[in-house]
Formats: sequence, structure tokens, C-alpha cells
Amino acid sequence: MRAYIIRRVLLLIPTFLLLSILVFLSLRFLPGDAIDALAAQMASFMDPDIDREKLERMLGLDQPMYVQYGRWVGGIFLHGTLGDSLLGAWRVEEKILARLPATVQLGVMAIVIGLLIGLPVGIYSAMRRNTAADYVGRAVAIIGLATPNFWLATLILTFPAIWWAWAPPLTLVPFRTDPLGSIAVFIVPSLILGTYLAAATMRMTRTMMLEVLRQDYVRTAWSKGLQERVVIVRHAIKNALIPVVTLIGLQMPILIGGSVIMESIFSIPGLGRLMLDALNDRDYPVVSGVNLTFAAAVMAINLVVDVIYAVLDPRVGYR
Repeated sequence: MRAYIIRRVLLLIPTFLLLSILVFLSLRFLPGDAIDALAAQMASFMDPDIDREKLERMLGLDQPMYVQYGRWVGGIFLHGTLGDSLLGAWRVEEKILARLPATVQLGVMAIVIGLLIGLPVGIYSAMRRNTAADYVGRAVAIIGLATPNFWLATLILTFPAIWWAWAPPLTLVPFRTDPLGSIAVFIVPSLILGTYLAAATMRMTRTMMLEVLRQDYVRTAWSKGLQERVVIVRHAIKNALIPVVTLIGLQMPILIGGSVIMESIFSIPGLGRLMLDALNDRDYPVVSGVNLTFAAAVMAINLVVDVIYAVLDPRVGYR
């Protein structure tokens, strides 16, 4: 198991480098640049005749791309810094650390809600196959998969405010200061984000449970006269969860993308809003830092998923 984990960690290094190159280059192909945004801001309240070449030299954007990339990556690996914002006098990592708790809380709550709904419903639906409860669960799962998160969030914000003069709380409350108040702020966007995960988890759990229940060792357990709860908990769930764990890992990029939308709609000051604001300003270091943070989070989560997969199926560790 230890050798397997070491191999997986070592594979993250070239993956991280490749992602850093893709993140760095993709931003440079966007129309416009930080000089245009900064020049427009300075021209509005300072000198309308901005020297573009001087600004490029000040910000280091006059250097070739490979020099800019080497300086950026070198700062990450040698100094642990993501650089300075082009439009503000602050470190990118400091702003990310300040916004990170809100995004983490939103993602964790969405995952917990999705699993608390998807796993039990999927198991129950498989155990009561082709019953009314099974049909209802499958229909709800299809609706959850087909409903866009941004559309559902817009409905929740709009119609309750029109019909009942109610809107979810939009003022961020730190979890350490007021846990219940913080949960109240995040519960609606977390439910919306968790809906898709719950639907996908429910369908995969149901499919795998049906497959496991057909296996000979499960039939043997039934033939011994064991109770249903014992058969499910001791013999079926562990094997059925192996593909489900993989699915959960694959859903993480979708959750991260959804968090960007939820933070914008519900005015949550997280990494998603930070990235959108930086994109509008073409603030390359901030956008690159946030994207790299998201990519590192996805890689770390998939590493945890691989380890859990190896725990559930010991044969994986020998590959």
C-alpha cells in the first residue's frame, strides 16, 4: 500500500507542471490584457496619456512568455508564492487564503448533502427494485441530473422573493464566529450543488448494488438466513461502493465549476468570485493562482479517492 501511495504522489508532479503550463498559456490567448484594463482605470482618474510600454516594463509583461512562466513557476517551487496582483498591491496567495474558507465550506457541505441523500436512496432503491419507491427515486435522480444548477439557483432567488418576500441570507458569517448562522448562509447553495452529486451517486449506487446482489457470495449469505441488514452492511455495500467512490472523485471538477456559479449568484466571497473579478481585469497572476489552486484541490481529492479505492479493494495496491 505504501509503494502504491508513493507512486501516486510522484505522478502528481508532472501532472502539476503540465497543468501550470496549460493555465499560464490559456490566459495569454484571451482577448485584451492587463495593460488595457489598467490603462483604462488610470486614464479615468489620472493621466489620460498612459505610456503602455512603461506599464509593461513595470509589470514584467514585456518579457517573453517562457521568461514570465519560468519566473512564475520558480516563485511557486522556490519561494512558495504565486506572485503579486497586477492591479493591486497584495500577494495572490494571501487573497486566496482569505477567500478559501468560504469555497471549502460550500464544497464540503455540498458533498455531505449529496452523499447523505444519494447513498441511502440508491441502496434502498436497489433493495426495492421495480417498486413505487424505486421508480420515484429514479425519476428524481433523472430530474436532478437534467436540471441546470444556475437555473435552479435563479428560481430560488427570484420566485420566493416575489411570492413570499423571502430570500436566503446573503451576508457571509464566519463559521468560527457563528456556526449555525454560517450554515444558514451556505445551506441553499450547498443543496443546489449537492443535488447533482446526489442524483449521480444514487444512480451509480443503485446500479452497483443490483450487480453485487446477483453475486454468488451474496446469495450464499441469503441462504444462510442472515438478516437483510447484515447482508447489505457486511457483504454488499463495501463492494458496491468501489465504483461509487471513483464517481465521487470524478464529480469534483463539476462541483468546483458549480461553486463558481453559486458564489456569483449568492454573493459568496470565495475563490470563484475572485477568479471572475480577476478575469474581467485580466489579472493574470490572480486567475492563474486560483486555477492552480482548483487544479491542486482536484488532484489531492483524486489521490484520496485512489487511496480509498485501494483500501476497499486491496488488489489495487499491487498494480
